[in-house]
Amino acid sequence: MTSPMPVRPPEPPERPPPADSEKAPVQARQSRLLAPLRETGKLFALAVAVARAIFRRPFQMREFIEQFWFVASVTILPAALVSIPFGAVIALQVGSLTQQLGAQSFTGGASVLAVIQQASPLIVALLISGAAGSAICADLGSRKIREELDAMEVMGVSPVQRLVVPRVLATMLVAVLLNGLISVVGTLGGYFFNVIMQDGTPGAYLASFSALAQLPDLYISEFKALIFGFIAGIVAAYRGLNPRGGPKGVGDAVNQSVVITFMLLFFVNMVLTAIYLQIVPAKGS
Repeated sequence: MTSPMPVRPPEPPERPPPADSEKAPVQARQSRLLAPLRETGKLFALAVAVARAIFRRPFQMREFIEQFWFVASVTILPAALVSIPFGAVIALQVGSLTQQLGAQSFTGGASVLAVIQQASPLIVALLISGAAGSAICADLGSRKIREELDAMEVMGVSPVQRLVVPRVLATMLVAVLLNGLISVVGTLGGYFFNVIMQDGTPGAYLASFSALAQLPDLYISEFKALIFGFIAGIVAAYRGLNPRGGPKGVGDAVNQSVVITFMLLFFVNMVLTAIYLQIVPAKGS
């Protein structure tokens, strides 16, 4: 009599992997993709909060004066020293080009317009963000890691109104005043190099300037400086309020604030210039 064949037990069904393990990589990728959008939204929210807090009382006049003096003291001398070679380079390059085209009499107007409309606001923006913005970011970042800002919030004091608003207003006011200084110094430097080194005539330099330049050119220059000062102050304050990783994070935040400000400034300058050239017609057209 033969024994019955053993029956093999059925294999247990394979368990599906947990849903969380499948969703985790997807969520991580989405989080990395959305991180720049979140940072941009937070930066814009801080700009709106600062714009609203400007008109609230009490206004921190003492803090504003201290920050204004600090920003002015670290930017006036570098701005004057940078504007001279900047105006000279523009005058020499434009003068060389106009000589090739046979229009040397327009050297003054072209070089002065380039200094006032483009060079002066950009010099202001680079100096404000590089010298003053980095200091503002480091100051706020050190306060953040020492938990001073958290203590202010516990006591019912808004760090934005108490610390950020005076600093942003100081950068805006210094930028506007510094823009006028750089425009004057750059124009004088261009005049000197054109007349002395390129054998230009003072009368032709001034006549071409009055023939091509108009008052809205100065308006757009000052408006650019105002906007650039606001952007530099906001970016520096945002990175200072959000450092990561302790003291090392403060240093990284300072570097990031300068780089982000530079990128935003060049983009905003392009947009404002394009809008201005479309709205304001050239003189004599």
